[in-house]
Amino acid sequence: MVFAMHQIQVVTIARHLEGADWFEEYLAALAAEQRLIASVTSEVGTGGDMGRSIAAVTPAAGGGSEFEKQAPTVSYGSYADDLLVTLRRTPEAEPGDQVLALARKEQIALEPTGTWDPLGMRGTCSPGYVVRASLEPEQILPTPFSRAMAESMVPVSHILWSQLWLGIATDAFDRARAFVRAAAKRGSSSGEPPPTAVRLSHVMSDLSLLRAEVGSALAEFVEASEEPGRERLSTMSCALRFNNLKIAASEQAPRVCQGALGVCGIVGFKNDTPFSVGRHLRDTMSACLMIANERIHQTNASLLLIAKDV
Repeated sequence: MVFAMHQIQVVTIARHLEGADWFEEYLAALAAEQRLIASVTSEVGTGGDMGRSIAAVTPAAGGGSEFEKQAPTVSYGSYADDLLVTLRRTPEAEPGDQVLALARKEQIALEPTGTWDPLGMRGTCSPGYVVRASLEPEQILPTPFSRAMAESMVPVSHILWSQLWLGIATDAFDRARAFVRAAAKRGSSSGEPPPTAVRLSHVMSDLSLLRAEVGSALAEFVEASEEPGRERLSTMSCALRFNNLKIAASEQAPRVCQGALGVCGIVGFKNDTPFSVGRHLRDTMSACLMIANERIHQTNASLLLIAKDV
């Protein structure tokens, strides 16, 4: 998940440079120095709406710009080299008039506002912070965030997250399959599959649906990205498509893991066996909370009322 989140930031920058020399040089340094980028898109007071910001790019007393943002979660923030932050364009700008600013580690001060002791996804280390930074005007991405969000950040986030959840679910299925094969070897010589093999077949059906959903969404994104201007990615139908990908994958992955647990039984429930799927289930249960599914359903409901094509 850390690697996926980092790549989301890199893709967003790379696809929306618009000839900005500072960002061209930054990407070269990113590759050469193997820098790690974290994002700061959530904010206290916005209700989880990534398309609105309270914190703004503010002129600094000695020149340049500065900002202060209260973020409820910043995944691997204390380990990152740089932060990609959503902000209002100016203190007078509307909440939806946002930009992306890239602050380097030496420009940033992080004040922890919480701890990270969750049920799953423990390795992302995502407590809250008050993020303060000083930066130069050229460190603001030229493309408005609304466009970068529609064309890159949202679809790439949902695709990469879904691929991650698919990977977790696949490993859980593989453990359940290994358990069934081991049981078959210990069973009778009649050649009949053990009862757990039938349950494994049901889990395979759920996994196949998840694979198909993720694969088709990736193909659609690549096709739309290859079109001149990438206008299709900004349409309501595309927003609905990738929102639904996130919802479907976040619900299907824990279903597969729970099915694998049902196949393995107590040895899957225990943490000290080769068939353990407890961590898989705990980690995928976070999926519906990463941009809460209910918020996405609310967005989809509004889009469905006005979208011409779905």
